[in-house]
Amino acid sequence: MTGTAALLRLVLRRDRLLMPLWILALAAAPLGYLSSIEAAYPDAVSRQHFYDLNAASATFVVRNGPLYGSSAGNLLAWQCGFVPVVVGLIALLTVIRHTRAEEEAGRRELTGATVVGRHAGLAAAMLATCGACVVHGLLVAFGVAAQGVPPAGALALGAGFTLAGWVFAGVGAVAAQLTWGAGGARGIGIGVLVLAFLLRAAGDSSSAGWLSWLSPIGWAHRLRPFAGEQWWVLLPGVAATGLLAALAVALAGRRDLGAALLPARPGRAAAKASLRSPWALAWRLQRGTLLVWTVCLGLVGLLMGGVAKNVTEMMRDNKAVADVLSRMGGGGEPYLAGTMTLFGLAAAGYAVQATLKLRAEEASGRAEPVLATATGRIGWALGHLTFAVLGPAFVLAVTGLATGLTSGVTLVPAALAQLPAVWVLTGLAAALIGFLPRFAAAAWGLLGGFLLLSLVGSALRWNDVVLGISPFQHLARLPGGTFSVTPVLWLALIAFGTGIAGLAALRRRDMPVG
Repeated sequence: MTGTAALLRLVLRRDRLLMPLWILALAAAPLGYLSSIEAAYPDAVSRQHFYDLNAASATFVVRNGPLYGSSAGNLLAWQCGFVPVVVGLIALLTVIRHTRAEEEAGRRELTGATVVGRHAGLAAAMLATCGACVVHGLLVAFGVAAQGVPPAGALALGAGFTLAGWVFAGVGAVAAQLTWGAGGARGIGIGVLVLAFLLRAAGDSSSAGWLSWLSPIGWAHRLRPFAGEQWWVLLPGVAATGLLAALAVALAGRRDLGAALLPARPGRAAAKASLRSPWALAWRLQRGTLLVWTVCLGLVGLLMGGVAKNVTEMMRDNKAVADVLSRMGGGGEPYLAGTMTLFGLAAAGYAVQATLKLRAEEASGRAEPVLATATGRIGWALGHLTFAVLGPAFVLAVTGLATGLTSGVTLVPAALAQLPAVWVLTGLAAALIGFLPRFAAAAWGLLGGFLLLSLVGSALRWNDVVLGISPFQHLARLPGGTFSVTPVLWLALIAFGTGIAGLAALRRRDMPVG
């Protein structure tokens, strides 16, 4: 393990912007949820009514997990039911980024030529990721406890988030040993995460409760924050993390640097005719990501639409709930309008990922052979940006259709109304790639900031000027709201201007920039 400390400092330096951003953003979310709960359900009677209405709702349980009681803490823990999934996703992606992606880019070979142990890189990635999860869990625990809920429950809530992050950091470490490319490792890791969520959902919503015990997400819920904490549940999570880390070390010892246990399929001797253009190459590289985002958001849309009637009933019985949802969603259908905003933010995540594929191709050295042909930089970039522009439209259309199927409301136009704000993120990401390629990943930070403003800022009534930083705050709240062309045109102009500026800068700067 020689050199682990030096590589750990390198990991923390490279993630000095991204890591604090996701920690703070995800730590702020429970604080916003708790404030909203206390405003919407100020007394025991209203909280008990919420519990009676939703505890037995299969759709709510599938989405957020079991609701163990009617206290403010219980409602908070239930409202945060999806946070372990998000923490797990970030953890596994972080480990893969600092292990397999480093090998793929050739940087691991350079650091390995110095005085470092064979497994120092893996150890540094695991230590940095698990440490970040601990910091996030502690911030959640102290922040929530400071708002007056029982400290033991607050600590259990934060520990559940940390536990999920640790286990999926181990999953990411194992996945990084299996495939030759970071994309394949991400696919394996995300597949395991989806399976864990499905096992948890199936166990919590059926008589086969034992299924939840097969899922790290289920372990986070079985800690039972604010409902008689079961601290022993931490043991299988810690044990699983240790076993996964040991397995990753063992697998790493059985392969050469840059190789993988699952060999890559040999490619064709000559490219198909359909692969001989920048757009065709972009389609080949982007299609898997587009499919995953579409399927995942479509399934979430089915869940969100299925609870629309329950939320409508809650709004009818509780004016405070209606007020909170109106601030987040607005219009005549605040829940559905707020849901469309969430889907817009999610589609922006796909747009950022699709745009940053340009930077990934450049940093990995794969862009140079393409640009050495008759293909120009602008044509190459436009091939990927086509998916960053049209891909979110497809994702939102499918998601709106899925949500409408279970809610009984036509939502495709409402979903597509989020596109101008999504395209702003595409333009900003393209501008970062052109002007500041080394900081292109900051596009995720911009998305995280907009997410914080939309979810927490709106609920807590932050200043309108601050909220207006997010492009999503300027869109019509559909369905039910009044559509206005002016903000759409302004957002489209901003997106177009930043995108064109990014392309112009990309055309003039050196390539590649490390």
